[in-house]
Amino acid sequence: MIAKAFVGLPSLSMPRAGAGGHPCQGLYWTPAGARPKTALIAAHYNVDFAEHYSAAYFAQRGFGFLGWNTRYRGAEDLFHLEHAIADIGVGVGWLRERGVEKVVLLGNSGGGSLMAAYQAEAALKGDLYISLNAHPGRPEVLTNWMDGSVVDESDPAATDPALDPFAQDLPFTEEFALRYRAAQRARNQRITDWAKQELARLKAAGIPDRIFPLFRTWADLRFIDPAQEPTARPCPGCYAGPPHLANRSPFGIGRASTLRAWLSMWSLETSRCQGPPQLAKLTVPALVVQSTADMGVFPSDAGKIFASIAAPDKRLELVEGAHYFEDSEDHRNAAVDLMADWIRERT
Repeated sequence: MIAKAFVGLPSLSMPRAGAGGHPCQGLYWTPAGARPKTALIAAHYNVDFAEHYSAAYFAQRGFGFLGWNTRYRGAEDLFHLEHAIADIGVGVGWLRERGVEKVVLLGNSGGGSLMAAYQAEAALKGDLYISLNAHPGRPEVLTNWMDGSVVDESDPAATDPALDPFAQDLPFTEEFALRYRAAQRARNQRITDWAKQELARLKAAGIPDRIFPLFRTWADLRFIDPAQEPTARPCPGCYAGPPHLANRSPFGIGRASTLRAWLSMWSLETSRCQGPPQLAKLTVPALVVQSTADMGVFPSDAGKIFASIAAPDKRLELVEGAHYFEDSEDHRNAAVDLMADWIRERT
């Protein structure tokens, strides 16, 4: 039997709201009647992880699992890393108070770089780190996915035909791929330059910040051309469906952001949510798990994460399955067994 308990707590920089809600919320999953000595905590930049798909699986194997949400669940546009780290620390502290002796930071999907940043910068640290189908970093994933042919951020239709990935013959030539990747990085930098200038302009007018939209962020070349990085994934395809349709929809990552949130989360120049610099500070045992049919995270991403981790005790495993292993119960169980066995070896 599995027990789950709601946890709602204030943060150091944000008290309980007048309506009653706590900034930090989640569900703690355990074997019924047990007080595990080892527990995992999983959090994301904005996705609700309280009912994380792996929670019950880990509880069935004897572990505690805190599916944890910071104040930014559903509020990606307002994100600031410092506050998110403080909120994750509230969850880690709560586990320690309950007698948990070994805390495992589970960095799943976008949460991979967030939990790495937590471990690198927080005072109350975890004991083990797992990267599970994780993007190398928040600025990196957005830049890899954004449409490099966009020429006007205020116009969703404005396109440079010579860089339009949906108007090219497949497979993409190496020359086009290099130009396109450079254009993606240049787009990120243009937005960063504008955000800094706009922030200064608004500050002079007594305005602290503003929200702005971001269009066309489902255009990673790997979504379109399977030859870019051959794996078992369906291709063309992305998490939001056919990429040529998803890229024209308003439902992409980073679709709205304040100027300060852009600089904190998405900018290649200024964000501390990038994986390698934080992973280079990671000295606790680390496991990197990557599924081979993931449509948005790829073996090369896992390789970069693994190479960046400073810990001498580190391991990289490629496993079968989709991003959340939603394609197969067998794949999901196998992945959790792999992680559970690795944890037991170190606790």
